[in-house]
Amino acid sequence: MSYRIERVNSLIRQEISQLLQREVKDPRLGSFIAITEVSTAPDLKHARIYVSHLGSEMEKQETLKALTAAAGYFRRELAKVLKLRYIPELSFHWDNSIEQADRISRILDHVIPERSP
Repeated sequence: MSYRIERVNSLIRQEISQLLQREVKDPRLGSFIAITEVSTAPDLKHARIYVSHLGSEMEKQETLKALTAAAGYFRRELAKVLKLRYIPELSFHWDNSIEQADRISRILDHVIPERSP
């Protein structure tokens, strides 16, 4: 991955995180949504945004629906900040890595008993 794409990914992640904290007032979005990763295509036309949120499966679906509905707003706001010829199309995807890490940790806790002194 080139340095330019890494910089664009970082800027998109940072800007969308700030917009979620300060600007977006959608009640479907919970209080804590983390943008875990942004993956931009080499031609900078598409960006996959991975999000994580602690909650039920129904809340996760509502969160993705709300973020997808707000994709145009995010894209317009990115156009104001990023100095690119094309602002990438945004698509939001769920990131299970936090839940998987928690699941693995719980399994390891059961498999490897704590040693008593």
